[in-house]
Amino acid sequence: MDKIRRTKVVDVLKCTDYGSIVSVKGWVRTHRSSKTVDFIALNDGSTINNVQIVVDPTKFDEALLKQVTTGSCLHVTGELVASQGAGQASEIQCREIEIYGLCGNDYPMQKKGQSFETMRKNAHLRLRTNVFGAVMRIRHHMAIAIHTYFHEHGFFYFHTPLITASDCEGAGNMFQVTTKNLYDLKKDEDGKIIYDDDFFGEQTSLTVSGQLEGELGATALGAIYTFGPTFRAENSNTPRHLAEFWMVEPEVAFIDQEELMDLEEDFIKYCVRWALDHCKDDLEFINNNKFITPNHDLIPRLEGVLKETFVRLSYTDGIRILQDAIKAGRKFEFPCEWGDDLASEHERYLVEEHFKKPVIMTDYPSSFKSFYMKQNEATADGGSVGYRGTVAPGPTMQGTDVLFPQIGEIIGGSVREENYDKLMAEIKRRQMDMTHLWWYLDTRKYGTCPHAGFGLGFERLILFVTGMQNIRDVIPFPRTPKSAEF
Repeated sequence: MDKIRRTKVVDVLKCTDYGSIVSVKGWVRTHRSSKTVDFIALNDGSTINNVQIVVDPTKFDEALLKQVTTGSCLHVTGELVASQGAGQASEIQCREIEIYGLCGNDYPMQKKGQSFETMRKNAHLRLRTNVFGAVMRIRHHMAIAIHTYFHEHGFFYFHTPLITASDCEGAGNMFQVTTKNLYDLKKDEDGKIIYDDDFFGEQTSLTVSGQLEGELGATALGAIYTFGPTFRAENSNTPRHLAEFWMVEPEVAFIDQEELMDLEEDFIKYCVRWALDHCKDDLEFINNNKFITPNHDLIPRLEGVLKETFVRLSYTDGIRILQDAIKAGRKFEFPCEWGDDLASEHERYLVEEHFKKPVIMTDYPSSFKSFYMKQNEATADGGSVGYRGTVAPGPTMQGTDVLFPQIGEIIGGSVREENYDKLMAEIKRRQMDMTHLWWYLDTRKYGTCPHAGFGLGFERLILFVTGMQNIRDVIPFPRTPKSAEF
């Protein structure tokens, strides 16, 4: 073959230099044959759209054309011409075909519809399908949007460790990191494992969050964000949980609860707007896919987020709304009395049925929120006064969770307690072991400052933007209980 520089399919489809000779390389989506003409749809992953290769079968060996099956990898050279069919402006009149890789009839990703469960079992090949190609391109663009937003707003990209001796959330569900021989563990007289001969000399785990180290960055650089993998060893086989997932965690000095909510809303709208501006073809493909978006409402839902001002609602007022709904006949699987942690069904009711727009819920009871959150002002009767004067029957913390349609919680944030004595009082109340967090407490002893931050589950953002129903389908290789293949 003549050595012609390869052109990506996305660029060929934009090109109108008809009569020029082009070279494309990619994988066969479909191959339709007849006595007079063959049509090969070729895709190289650069776009959801295929380039059509028009082949005169009389000019090629019949045996070669029979090998061109779905999934085969080809190098095609031909003349760029205006398309005679609908759906594309350009097509290629084939002159030469080189087969890089054959693909037999046992190829799992045939053109016929595959269930998402089947595709998960073939995660090494599902990326070549139209659906997963679209999702992964959108995932890329969302990562670029995140970095761009924070860079434009004066944040510094801050790298926090993946291996840690501390547990940010206090949940204890962490993956342990060790070089010890698990078949010959050294233990003390009480039967506890001794770690002084381990690699780090103490028990270490994979991080559940970069927040605590991120706070250190914010108290030095003013505004930082982390963006990297986190790990939780929860035995949760739900469409919303992964054992390994990516988190975006900004931390900012000198902002209060109101400013934090402004940041959360502005950031999420920026990401959605970026998707609409940069992922048009992929979003339209998903929007028109009846298996993903049966009501074709994905793009309107995204556009709706940009049009609406997010509701700012205290937890206490949210409980009142939910209890009023129950009195009116609405049934929920889980209870929702004041003091209960809201379930996804409660969050989605508020967002999708009551307000019909995103909600930022504030001022949660301290009983189920993290130790580092700033407590609201206490009342004489043991209650508290929170955001915009909301009076709650118990102590509350300045949390700010963003709730989205189809998803529930997509962002979890709070003002952090900057006062050393108050933070220590909360730690003692919870009887927490802070042996490995002395450095975190030092930030409250030396030049403490007001600060706040949030965590965005990156895969949950991709779930919302793509309309996919299972979080395992928005990450290339999902890690879940009993599943670590690929």
